[in-house]
Amino acid sequence: MIDIFKGYKGDAVEILKKFNIRVWGDAEIKTTRGDFSGIILPRSENDDDKHIVLKLVTGYNVGIDVGTITDMKEIGYKEAHYKIPEKEFPFTEGQPKVKLFGTGGTIASRLDYRTGAVIPAFSPGELYGAVPELADICNLETEKLFAVFSENMGPEQYKTLAIAIGKEIEKGIDGIIIGHGTDTLHHTAAALSFMIQDPPIPIILVGSQRSSDRPSSDAALNLMHAATAAAKSDIAEVMVCMFGPTSDEYGLLHQGTRVRKMHSSYRSTFRTIGDTPIATVTRDKITPIKLNYNRRRNDKKVKILPYFEDKVALLYYYPNMQSDMIYSLIDNGYKGIVIAGTGLGHVNKPLYPAIKKCQKLGIPIYMTVQTLWGYVHMFVYDTGRDLMNYGIIPTENMLPEVAFVKLSWALGQTEDMDKVRDLMMTPIADDITKREPYNGYLIYQGGIPEVEEFIKKVHK
Repeated sequence: MIDIFKGYKGDAVEILKKFNIRVWGDAEIKTTRGDFSGIILPRSENDDDKHIVLKLVTGYNVGIDVGTITDMKEIGYKEAHYKIPEKEFPFTEGQPKVKLFGTGGTIASRLDYRTGAVIPAFSPGELYGAVPELADICNLETEKLFAVFSENMGPEQYKTLAIAIGKEIEKGIDGIIIGHGTDTLHHTAAALSFMIQDPPIPIILVGSQRSSDRPSSDAALNLMHAATAAAKSDIAEVMVCMFGPTSDEYGLLHQGTRVRKMHSSYRSTFRTIGDTPIATVTRDKITPIKLNYNRRRNDKKVKILPYFEDKVALLYYYPNMQSDMIYSLIDNGYKGIVIAGTGLGHVNKPLYPAIKKCQKLGIPIYMTVQTLWGYVHMFVYDTGRDLMNYGIIPTENMLPEVAFVKLSWALGQTEDMDKVRDLMMTPIADDITKREPYNGYLIYQGGIPEVEEFIKKVHK
């Protein structure tokens, strides 16, 4: 049976019948909250029956409560098919060869109105149809490794990616792009920074905050910036490439171990913490900010270390945390713990017995700071000194998520706790730095006169 109402049901169907409006109809709608005009879109089959979905002329979708509708009129009709056109990706002699691995991120996509899900466009032809500028940057190959939301990325995906990247490097590829959902992109960047050491080419993770069917999407520009960095940059590091400011001016290349998602919806969500980004990137050029980075080489040598221990936990300390939090990890066979502690690296005294038990059982505990910026200093106060006496190891200025990933990686290689400590405390790809530059910590507060004056002159 054909669903002529395309996902609508109940009250929503009744209002469409009442005013003789079709899905895909160009409609004018009067409501108690104002007038709207646009295309009536199909509804996700899992959604409620209380709203009509309308695509406005601006390109944005809005939901209109059927209870507020007083009149509707269909002024036109054109069924739309949201499919990205596919064209053969041209090969240009002499251009760099770039490999794009897909993990399920929506770097170029269309919307499936049956389910409301975003369907990735991924083949070279689809990507060329969506972002034809890519052909001016590189010769692109693609391979879909996974089709998962970023929250489902984990050890198996990290290891598979690292091994696949190693094979491409051996074949002589000029650069790697990894399309990835943004929510856990920084975890994957950290994992690959440890698993892929001393690469001869750029390895760029890229995502988009807003899907490609939205007018404000960052997907195409992020992809162009990532392709430029992968194809033409001399920075041979694992990096994250995303918007710099919220405007379309340039992207930033962030070190894979010093980057973090800092806003749920801003296009400029990714920030380098405790340092500066490595470079800015536009469609035309890469401009280094830092001068100390791993340079591109002509060889095919790389060290691939695809290890990861599942039983590692990251605990965010909070006041009145009880010792059963740590006892439960012990009872469930966890082999390592990272704590994001308060201040310089502290937790409360009720946790001490559980921490001592970890020390007795040989379960390593590493300390980071919740502040994100700054270093762990556990020798300043008695609390810190006590915790170090009970075996907790400070991790300098390693970010909590990075320490979690690194401990998982280290324990995946050895059960010798001295070797684990050596792996943890030996800097890899700037996960630990000797100092944080003065401009590596910038958080401005709105409302302050000098800040407001500054904001008027620059972009967010």
